[in-house]
Amino acid sequence: MEYARLGNSGLKVSRICIGAMSFGTSEWMVEIDKARPIVTRAIDLGINFFDTANVYSNGRSEEIIGELLADRREDLVIATKVHGKVGEGPNDQGLSRYHIMREIDRSLDRLKTDHVDLYQIHRWNYEAPIEETLTALDDIVHSDKSRYIGASSMFAWQFAKALYTSDLLGLTRFISMQNHYNLLYREEEREMIPLCKDQGIGLIPWSPLGRGFLTGKYKRGETPTSARYKSDALFGQRFFRPEDFDVEEAVEQVAREKGAKPSQVALAWLLHKGVTAPIIGVTKVEHVEDAVGAVELKLSADDVKRLEEKYKLHPILGHS
Repeated sequence: MEYARLGNSGLKVSRICIGAMSFGTSEWMVEIDKARPIVTRAIDLGINFFDTANVYSNGRSEEIIGELLADRREDLVIATKVHGKVGEGPNDQGLSRYHIMREIDRSLDRLKTDHVDLYQIHRWNYEAPIEETLTALDDIVHSDKSRYIGASSMFAWQFAKALYTSDLLGLTRFISMQNHYNLLYREEEREMIPLCKDQGIGLIPWSPLGRGFLTGKYKRGETPTSARYKSDALFGQRFFRPEDFDVEEAVEQVAREKGAKPSQVALAWLLHKGVTAPIIGVTKVEHVEDAVGAVELKLSADDVKRLEEKYKLHPILGHS
């Protein structure tokens, strides 16, 4: 396993991050009995970075991570997120000081720890003033409930405003951006990624395999039958265009030439593009092993050109 600094911070994380959205109670997810060997294998292979959120399976994902990582807590980097709806009350979502301060304590309780290493805002909030959000996050860092703070999908102007406000008020700065980025969705290359590189922000994208589309399991002209496709309404809306299959087929071609799996080529491309650690959703031990294998997979300039040349403009996805 290789390790890299997360942004301009001194924190070092594995080049692969385990995303725990796939740990929980929905049809396509796995519960703790099946998650245990996955997490054990990930740690054995050198992965030290685990990401979850308070809304994943109504907190069950955090509970699973907390249970499985308790014995190795000091060796690992745990990240979680806040923003989404966790109840029916008017203050049960968003990025108000009220909601952030309440949810960090609830997350820590489920995670069985006194601190997380990275506390992230899950989306931009259009109601709470950014100054209120940043001040609350700064207080969480100074109270040792989180070591660092990060952000997730939003428009580049919003993230620039947040960074500027932090600097203006002398508050803790975001060190990472968890954005939507993969071979099927590259709109982030226009503004967000250049901004992050300029500002020393680490990139830890979600859905690096396009919800599994880039694994090669979905074929042009065939009706999808996977549990994920049937239960995830957004999946079919986001991909499955003819041009998406053009990209996926290019991935398969490069994979055949290199004796690798399509998923490994897709992850290797992200690492080649300067991503710190793609966040992979896993439901089997082999998913972890394949991802780790991608770290050492080399792509030539011609490989990258062939992977990228079929891409076409996508509408903005994942900001809400």
